[in-house]
Amino acid sequence: MRVRHPDRPDWGTGQVQSVVGDRITVNFEHAGKVLINAAVVHLDIEDEARR
Repeated sequence: MRVRHPDRPDWGTGQVQSVVGDRITVNFEHAGKVLINAAVVHLDIEDEARR
């Protein structure tokens, strides 16, 4: 799944690597691998139709 961080548009699109509970590991284009706490940050899902 492809996502974007709403507060970090400069990170670009990220690909979800794993989900364990509220922890989501995402590999972003311009920020690399980042661990996101889904209880705090709500990622925006990229619309596959736009790609």
